[in-house]
Amino acid sequence: MTQKALVKDLFAQQFNSPAEFVCHAPGRVNIIGDHTDYNNGFVLPAAINYGTTIAVSARQDKEVEVYAYDCDSQKDIFSLNNIVFDKQVMWSNYVKGTLQALMRKYPDINGANLVVVGNVPQGAGLSSSASFEIAILKAFSQLYQLDLDGISAALMGQQAENDFVGCNCGIMDQLISAMGLQNHAMLLDCKDLSFEEALIPDDLTLFIVNSNVKRGLVDSEYNLRRRQCEQVAKYFDVSTLRDVSLEQLNSVQEQIDPLLFKRARHVITENSRAVATLDALKNNDMAAISIAMKESHASLRDDFEVTTKEMDGLVEIIDGVLGVNGGVRMTGGGFGGCIVALVPSAMVIHVKNAVNGNYERLFGIKPSIYQCTAAQGAFR
Repeated sequence: MTQKALVKDLFAQQFNSPAEFVCHAPGRVNIIGDHTDYNNGFVLPAAINYGTTIAVSARQDKEVEVYAYDCDSQKDIFSLNNIVFDKQVMWSNYVKGTLQALMRKYPDINGANLVVVGNVPQGAGLSSSASFEIAILKAFSQLYQLDLDGISAALMGQQAENDFVGCNCGIMDQLISAMGLQNHAMLLDCKDLSFEEALIPDDLTLFIVNSNVKRGLVDSEYNLRRRQCEQVAKYFDVSTLRDVSLEQLNSVQEQIDPLLFKRARHVITENSRAVATLDALKNNDMAAISIAMKESHASLRDDFEVTTKEMDGLVEIIDGVLGVNGGVRMTGGGFGGCIVALVPSAMVIHVKNAVNGNYERLFGIKPSIYQCTAAQGAFR
């Protein structure tokens, strides 16, 4: 059964009436450019064919009733007039925070009945939360005919995570979920939210492997990495590391903390790699993509220190098969989660066999493999 059919059936069961609208927002994979977004840098994500689907109907009052199928079929009911963070029902805080952000622009909206179904693996670094937020915004936008565009929706989703949930994420996840273009990767400039797209060649598969090492960004060292980047930016008297060149950083290597130097070096070099990878995609230059992704992973491992031995192992296994014919690196915030590979179609079976044949044997954990295509954003 498709997500759309499932969510319609569940809505009819829960609310004894058909849904008015069904909306979908994709998750994403970041091909290259990690921990650059909150530094106003460059990222190169693609929306993927996994996401969140919401069935929704309007209410005449200010109550919101949500049934979350994938969160142990839990329900939550709250009023738009009294939005309060709830530690006991964490998933519901994404709904609350998103609607609170929406109401700053549209204070007169009424409540709704919602059923939520998602197939983005949670805690894997594929942006289940951003997909959830953008799907909610799309649902309310359709329900109440709001003139909400994709970039405004992305900013609202980010605001929900930053101000309500408590994770200092950048804008990338929400923006690609809202504005992704089918079969394309997007080079997003997080400073001014301009973007440029490149077609992902037909013979390349977005091959994602979940290490199944769970991580929670809110509770991890993610926010610490952000503060470390801010410290270096402050040293240079600029707002973010986007405004610091590698030459400038290298010139003060003796004056700043070695750990802070490494953190900043990752961000600055990663920006260059993201821009270079867009050009390589346009030129179908797989050797250049392979080098950039390999360097990105090494930088995330050694300078930013956000990989795990399992993620490093997966990258090594896949790189051993691909060589210069494809690229592989960790993706997402790190501390667990997924790796992404750009794999020529003819090599997919060999990469899959290598992962299935070696990862569990080496690390005692079963991997989860997703063969993805680049999908359309909710507001595109």
